[in-house]
Amino acid sequence: MTPALVVFDLDGTLLDTHADLVQSLNYTIAAIGLAPVGYDDLTHLVGQGAKVMIERACNLRGHRLSQEQIPALLDRFITHYTDNMPGHTLPYPGLVEAMDQLKSAGYTLAVCTNKLEGLARGLIGKLELTHYFNTITGGDTFTIRKPDAQHLLGTIERAGGDVRRTIMVGDSVNDILVARNAGVPSIAVPFGYSDVPVETLAPTRVITHFKELTPALVDELIGDFASAEPAAAAG
Repeated sequence: MTPALVVFDLDGTLLDTHADLVQSLNYTIAAIGLAPVGYDDLTHLVGQGAKVMIERACNLRGHRLSQEQIPALLDRFITHYTDNMPGHTLPYPGLVEAMDQLKSAGYTLAVCTNKLEGLARGLIGKLELTHYFNTITGGDTFTIRKPDAQHLLGTIERAGGDVRRTIMVGDSVNDILVARNAGVPSIAVPFGYSDVPVETLAPTRVITHFKELTPALVDELIGDFASAEPAAAAG
């Protein structure tokens, strides 16, 4: 039997990146004279990669970017963010212990994020976490990104997983939707960057700490999800 695959979102799920995202974003928009954003703004800005985050921050400050402005600002963000990795970013409490437990039990792990793949790989590498993951896919790995099912399905394929034995862990609507669109169960964490309570997104399960992410929970959710599919089809 193919080992169960646990796919993680990155920002706000695996890693608390808020301080460094805000710092690099403010450095970027300062180039066009805009006032800085704060952590409370972040939940409305993140989720679709750096380009969209910059555009949203500019809109928040009443500045509509022209297409000509975007490449230079994106380069400014990427350079600043890369040069300062890992900055203040840390794994969330209990994450490393949970991943160790899953790996020891024979489970496979992967990352599926809308962050640019190069930034995701660079950050994970700086934190010495790369060895945990069979694959890391970003918002530019494929021609689509979350919540499009193909982003998660492509990640599963690259990780050598089976969609019927996969679970998605995330903190926002894109993560819950991509799981639903791909036909896999989802686990939501409430400590990330969602702009609404994660319970309202109807994930399969909510956990409040990574100590709850055990092999037993993964097996339970995959098994329950598989059992519910025939009933749903019959209904």
